[in-house]
Amino acid sequence: MKALLLKEYNLLTYEDVPIPQLGPHDVLVQVRSCGICGSDVHGMDGSTGRRIPPLIMGHEASGVIAQVGGEVTGWAEADRVTFDSTDYPLNDWYTRQGLYNLSDNRQVIGVSCGDYRRHGAFAEYVSVPEHILCRVPDSVSFNQAALVEPLSICLHAVNLTPLRLHDTALVVGSGIIGLFTVQILRAAGCGQIIAVDLEDYKLAVAERLGATTTLNPRRDDVLASIRDLTEGRGADVAFEAVGVTATVKSAVEGVRKGGTVTLIGNVTPSIELPLQSVVTRQIRLQGSCGICGEYPAALSMIEKGAIDVDSLISATAPLAEGAEWFHRLRSSGNNLMKVILNPS
Repeated sequence: MKALLLKEYNLLTYEDVPIPQLGPHDVLVQVRSCGICGSDVHGMDGSTGRRIPPLIMGHEASGVIAQVGGEVTGWAEADRVTFDSTDYPLNDWYTRQGLYNLSDNRQVIGVSCGDYRRHGAFAEYVSVPEHILCRVPDSVSFNQAALVEPLSICLHAVNLTPLRLHDTALVVGSGIIGLFTVQILRAAGCGQIIAVDLEDYKLAVAERLGATTTLNPRRDDVLASIRDLTEGRGADVAFEAVGVTATVKSAVEGVRKGGTVTLIGNVTPSIELPLQSVVTRQIRLQGSCGICGEYPAALSMIEKGAIDVDSLISATAPLAEGAEWFHRLRSSGNNLMKVILNPS
């Protein structure tokens, strides 16, 4: 089969590789669509330490089942599917508590971090266990279904966060994760949704998708604007979707006393935290890790039109052109949101 292989850092090649082998509870998925995640772009140059070559990346994917393992039940060839980005053991302590995203032995598809190497979906075929599959409705396209993974990450973050109708929510970072979060908060009944980003084209999309106010730190006094919008208090909740010191500080300082900050982004492994502000204003600060059962809800929201996926897709391209699109996404000023590669 053909695959886009990270042969060495900053070198992606389109070449023949073996078709994955199936275990008794695995299925072979013929990949129709696979989105390029920001973590893949950062992983290409080795900056994350989680894409050690040689590796087939890609974890935002959908397709049709081409083959089923001998003990697979409930799934058949030609079924339209997407799948969780995390493969987790079913007998793990965390999994038994309903927290499979925290499993000690989980593996992320398309990731190689030293502890394991798990080839992903930038290929014609990928092998996944049956228990991470999710059926795709006929009315949802393969391109849309490929974005169920990042949408589910945002649903998980919002589900972790105490929200009340008409709350004011702050979203720092208007990339794919921030923009999905804005839409979910709109659906959840937030009264005000304040989106913050350095790029005006992203803020324009945020406004179109439900943000009531957009702020660019290059020209706006973000904290003063938030206070003006909230009678001096600050937002009730904040979602940080970048993962650097400046944006985390904006999220912390942007919420009211007793507010909640949910951290989704993790571009950098460590940051400076305004600890005194967190403690003296009794801020609830929490991380949100991946996905934990949100795929069906995400697919339903797409199917019903509650979430606009298509507006976030900037381009689709054959897998053979993947290396070019990776480098375009890595360069600045390209105004690209999500690029989806189509292997077949």
